[in-house]
Amino acid sequence: MRIISGQHKGRKISAPKQLPIRPTTDMAKEALFNIINNQYYLDEISVLDLFSGSGNISYEFASRGVNAITAVEIHAGCTQFISEMAEKLDMPIEVIKSDVFAYLQKTPKKFNIIFADPPYALPIEEFQQIAQMAFQKELVLEGGILVIEHEKHMDLSETPNFREARRYGSCLLYTSDAADDSLRVD
Repeated sequence: MRIISGQHKGRKISAPKQLPIRPTTDMAKEALFNIINNQYYLDEISVLDLFSGSGNISYEFASRGVNAITAVEIHAGCTQFISEMAEKLDMPIEVIKSDVFAYLQKTPKKFNIIFADPPYALPIEEFQQIAQMAFQKELVLEGGILVIEHEKHMDLSETPNFREARRYGSCLLYTSDAADDSLRVD
């Protein structure tokens, strides 16, 4: 995997082979950041990266200037790897070792962007639960978005605050948003 833009553009990151990860493809990352770059001032937002895996998305946000990133992952090897890379690259990533659903239930924090990349094998109900919890607990700030990466055959259009789904290769990026546009680019 590699960082595709920002301060660390082109840097390759090699995660240990024993980690249970499926990094977001470069094509999907490009698409995600094309959406986000046109909507937000990245140095003014906070990001929550759920099911962080190798930290791929967190590194990309940090490289592009986001100063408040929280990465949540349950696998100890993954959290250790993200912490080590964040320190090595001097990135502002807070790493939390936790079950994502437990974290969403208890966190008092709120975020402009929540990105979730759950294992594709999870039941659709658990994908929907991510959105339900994020919006019921008001974890997405007004004007913010929730992005859930999922396999192309899953339909999340009935999920709360659904905005759109875009296909990039073998994955779909589902987006939903909160109401206010105050932090968005004019």
